[in-house]
Amino acid sequence: MRTLFVAGAGTDVGKTWVTAALARALLAAGLSVAVFKPVASGYDPARPEESDAGRLLAALDREPTPEAIAEICPLRFAAPLSPPAAARREGVTLSLNGLVDSCRARIAAAPAEVLLIEGVGGLMSPVTDTATGLDLLAALDVPAILVGGTYLGGISHLLTAAEVLAARRLPLLAAVAST
Repeated sequence: MRTLFVAGAGTDVGKTWVTAALARALLAAGLSVAVFKPVASGYDPARPEESDAGRLLAALDREPTPEAIAEICPLRFAAPLSPPAAARREGVTLSLNGLVDSCRARIAAAPAEVLLIEGVGGLMSPVTDTATGLDLLAALDVPAILVGGTYLGGISHLLTAAEVLAARRLPLLAAVAST
């Protein structure tokens, strides 16, 4: 199985849209695809179809049932804050090892030819109190697809994030400027 990590140059730059579009394209090409988002904040259980996990499930033509949401996004927090801040509000402490283990378990169990893991926020956004999305990607050691915005300064953010990946010697498969 091929695993790809969809990372952002920043928050709200189109990671979910790109992940969903890639999933649909791979399915159309005849490949089996699984998606995974290890942690999300700003989740509203009353509107699961509007969540990142709900949109990813829609790309796979699956209903956003509570079970399906939990399968592809096991850690969901209500507050629209960084994952560690949102988790703290709910009495949860996130750890890099826990996130890595969750991703690795999904990699091992995914019955698909391609697994797309969607990161949270930007590469340098915190995923725990002491680790960033970059640290999660480095621990997983899988190729990245980097997504950046087309807003003023977005190309600079995308190129800066690509430089950070290169400095850490992490494989970059593609970069996408998303509108």
